[in-house]
Amino acid sequence: MLEKLHSLEERYNELTAEISKPETIADQANWQKLMKAHADLEPVVETFRAYRAALAAIDEARAILDEEKDAELRELAQLELDEQREAAAGLEQKLKVLLLPKDPNDDKNVILEIRAGTGGEEAGLFAGDLQKMYSRYADRMGWRQEILSSNYTDLGGVKEMVILIEGRGAYSKLKFESGVHRVQRVPETESGGRIHTSAATVAVLPEAEEVELEFAPGDVRVDLFCASGPGGQCVNTTQSAVRLTHIPTGIVVSCQDEKNQHKNKEKAEKVLRARVLEKMQQEAHGSEADLRKSMVGSGDRSERIRTYNFPQGRVTDHRIGLTLHKLDSILQGFLDELIEALITTDQAEKLKAVE
Repeated sequence: MLEKLHSLEERYNELTAEISKPETIADQANWQKLMKAHADLEPVVETFRAYRAALAAIDEARAILDEEKDAELRELAQLELDEQREAAAGLEQKLKVLLLPKDPNDDKNVILEIRAGTGGEEAGLFAGDLQKMYSRYADRMGWRQEILSSNYTDLGGVKEMVILIEGRGAYSKLKFESGVHRVQRVPETESGGRIHTSAATVAVLPEAEEVELEFAPGDVRVDLFCASGPGGQCVNTTQSAVRLTHIPTGIVVSCQDEKNQHKNKEKAEKVLRARVLEKMQQEAHGSEADLRKSMVGSGDRSERIRTYNFPQGRVTDHRIGLTLHKLDSILQGFLDELIEALITTDQAEKLKAVE
């Protein structure tokens, strides 16, 4: 591990020198690429330097204990030794996590899809609650949001909504949210006061850039049709809605939110590209199925991952057995405790797999 860390530090120092050169700054495309590589290495290098400093402090404290006769100085040296040993152990564990193979999608933007599941109108209302929860979390993180596609129920719930969330690290934070979210509460649509169980599904896809996934000519069929639902004069009179079909995979995406056909096509292409990339990555990871099952989750949107129990004010994540009695806070977008617990568990599982 130390040899790899020394190598990474050397590369970091080279990049530090390179990004400050005027000729490098003049080439903005290359400079931005180098700046990203520099930023990616910074946490590892800073932790390694702190670890090395802790090891040096341990050696120094040991030397004092070996040579010093004064009882008071020996006591201080022992305290320093114990403190630095604890610090070094924590830093070593942090370095192991930082050196784990990084998910190449972690820094990407997210295509977030929320759909009402079983439960009729109540499922749609719950899907709307999830949409607001993620929107509030995104606001707190300083991420930009854009609704790419939406379809509402008669009571104002969400049948289906697709949102683009743009921000560094968005996928790394949200990737474990894919799956079935279940709610237990007395529905607004229920007059008898009985607790019902409803569900909504969430899918979190990394946004795919055109350079990553370029469709070959003839791969995508474009169909135009009239938008339906509320929307003013253009609805049902202008073929502004767009349906894209990726012929090799059979994946279909429709968008009708905008009155402009080109904007609808642009939004639909973002979603289509993300869904096709997800399918390709799932097929590529087929050989790793056993490993993926051992971790926090496979990202399978049919997997039940979480229950929101309103009568008891609790949220339970079934994958890691975590229950928090903070339902109101979580629905307001304070997801940090849940998300960090999922990330920590996933890292622990990966460390076990490589040790």
